[in-house]
Amino acid sequence: MTRNVTVGLDGSPESRAAAAWAAREALLREVPLHLVHAEEWPTTAAVPMVGPEVQQQWADKVLADAADQLRQRHPGLEITTRRLSGRPAAALPIEAADAEMLVLGSRGLGSIMGFLIGSVGMATVSATEQPVVLVRAPKHHDEESRTRSGGAEQTDAASGYRDVVVGLDIYQSCDKLLAFAFDEAARRACTLRAVHGWTLPLAFSYAPMLDPGIQLEVGRQAEQALSDMLLPWRQKFPSVQVVERAVFGSPAQQLVYSAADADLVVVGRRLRRAPLGAHIGPVAHAVMHHSAAPVAVVPHD
Repeated sequence: MTRNVTVGLDGSPESRAAAAWAAREALLREVPLHLVHAEEWPTTAAVPMVGPEVQQQWADKVLADAADQLRQRHPGLEITTRRLSGRPAAALPIEAADAEMLVLGSRGLGSIMGFLIGSVGMATVSATEQPVVLVRAPKHHDEESRTRSGGAEQTDAASGYRDVVVGLDIYQSCDKLLAFAFDEAARRACTLRAVHGWTLPLAFSYAPMLDPGIQLEVGRQAEQALSDMLLPWRQKFPSVQVVERAVFGSPAQQLVYSAADADLVVVGRRLRRAPLGAHIGPVAHAVMHHSAAPVAVVPHD
C-alpha cells in the first residue's frame, strides 16, 4: 500500500478540523491523504437511528463532501476515501498500518470526541502502532488563518508555522520520538522546543530544606542529560533550531504549559505487548486531554 496520511471522519467539527490538518500534513510529506469512516463507531453527530443502508449513504456523503472541500483547497493533493466495517479500535489501526500517521478529531479536556468517546478513543490510540495525531476544532473561525499567517508571537516569520514542542524523558530511550519531532520541525522550518519536566525523588523530598544546593545540582544534571540526548539529533538535523528546557515540576503540567502556543506537541507512549494490553502513560494521557494544540502520540519501544 502507498504510504499516506490517514484521517478518521464522522462529520463532527473535530473530525473536519482533523481532515484539514491532515491535508496540510500530507502536502508537507508529499504523500496522498486517505479519508476513512468506521461504520460501527458510536456517533455524537446528528445521525438518526436508521437502517444500515441509510447510514452507509450518510457515511459516503461525509467522505465525499470532505474530499471535495479538500480538493478545492489543495488541488494538487491526491485524496482517497474508504468506508470501513468494524469498531474504530480494530478497524482504524488496521487501515492505518501502512500509513505515516493516523489523524483523529479531539475535543480535549475530558475525552476524545467525534466517534471516539472515552475508553473507545483510548483503545484506538493505544492499539495503533503508527503515530496518532489528535486535532481540536478551532475556537474561532479565523483561528486557523491567524496561525498560518504568522499572527502569533511564537510563529516563525519565514515558514508561517508555530513551534513544535516535544516532551522527553531523559531516563528512557526516545529515538523514535526525537526522529518524529525533528522531522516535523524540519518540514515546517520552525523551532523545536524540547521539554523535560523533573521532580526530586521521594528520598530527597526534604533535602532542599537541609541543603538548597541539592535541587540546583539535580537541575544541572537534568539539563546536561537533556543536552546529551539532543546532541546527535542536532547534528542529524542541522537546519532545525532547538530550544531545550529542563524544568522543575510535573512533566505533564510543564508540557501542557509549554505547548499552549505550539503548532504541534509530540509525546511518546511505550509499546506494551503483554496480557494487560496496550497502555497510554500518564504524561501522554494528560497532554491528550488538556493541550489546545494538536497532539502527536508516538509509540516507541
